Amino acid sequence: MSLADFFSPIPNREEYLNSQLGKVIVSYVDEFPDLYLDTKKPDLVIIGVEEDRASVGNNGCAKGPNEIRKHFYELYQGDYDIKITDLGNVKPGDTINDTYAAIRLIIEDLLKHDILPIIIGGGHDLTYAQYLAYEHLDQKVEVAVIDAKFDLDQANAEDSPLNSQTYLNKIILHQPDYLFNLSNVAFQTYLVSKESINMYDKLFFTMQRLGSISGKLDHAEPVLRAADMVSFDVTAIRASEAIGNANAVPNGLYGNEACQLARYAGMSDKCSSVGFYEFNPTFDPLGHTAMLVSQMIWCFVDGYYNRKQDTPLYPKSSYIIYRTPLENEEHEVVFVKSKKSDRWWMQVPYFGTRSVNERYYLVPCRYEDYQMAVNGEMPDLWWRTHQKLQ
Repeated sequence: MSLADFFSPIPNREEYLNSQLGKVIVSYVDEFPDLYLDTKKPDLVIIGVEEDRASVGNNGCAKGPNEIRKHFYELYQGDYDIKITDLGNVKPGDTINDTYAAIRLIIEDLLKHDILPIIIGGGHDLTYAQYLAYEHLDQKVEVAVIDAKFDLDQANAEDSPLNSQTYLNKIILHQPDYLFNLSNVAFQTYLVSKESINMYDKLFFTMQRLGSISGKLDHAEPVLRAADMVSFDVTAIRASEAIGNANAVPNGLYGNEACQLARYAGMSDKCSSVGFYEFNPTFDPLGHTAMLVSQMIWCFVDGYYNRKQDTPLYPKSSYIIYRTPLENEEHEVVFVKSKKSDRWWMQVPYFGTRSVNERYYLVPCRYEDYQMAVNGEMPDLWWRTHQKLQ
């Protein structure tokens, strides 16, 4: 079975100006694009998913992909050459598990060919299928979810049905376990149970409240820089900015903040897939939410084409090493700063049986973490990462 068998073409496209994205994106309208020829291989592909059977309370989000495309294609490209292919929409399976299996196979194949998929439309439960695509890639995975709440079922963790409000259970409990870290960005405390927060603490996962990054959005940048895959729920954006969602809530990110987070994700050298979920055109009569999601995708693409390719440590001359001995500690904390981007990483050593090439884990951090270490305090990020490495 080829990739083409999973997709249906997009509707006939309009005429676009030379600098509009619709003019330069290769789209599946009549003939399925050839992805793997060197001369035609894209950097990014767009995958629409018309699936909402497990989207709780948001029936209609399956109609999202074509509405997002309509506005995305009208945007103008940045000052760089782009290689983007739109594969069309994944055909819904006879069962929702068939759809999950199709998404998993598609994304896994793209990842193996170093092509970054951008998934649009459908329910947030599709994040689980996105995650499954990494199972056979022989790596630990860091997942970043931008959402107003934690999609967990605390009462029935192991036996809960898979849907948009429980898929994190499936990711956390999945065997084999290749999840290194799970981050929830921009959550709202009153929408999350204390049991869920305690569980995240116990597992040393990362939590960033909406209030903690409001006006300080750069605090989320290292979290997104660390992620292999990013999943964005439109519910994270306040209803006044993104009404196109049946579960929209009064508070949340502003539209420009959502775009900035998308750009941070795109700029990460590590991010290899991204999904934008839960947009529902039924509740978006003026198309404002579709416009916003299309602009978020634009910002992700802009970030991608402005990647610095500076994940340490080669060549070493491009980095500055800072060593900060801590009082009453047996070891020092080592920081790495990129001369190219001024971004920071922290070395967290492995304390166990590892090969000579795996002496430490590099975790993205902020200058403030370095300042904390200089003042003699152990950064919380170092300690939490160390606990996961044991």
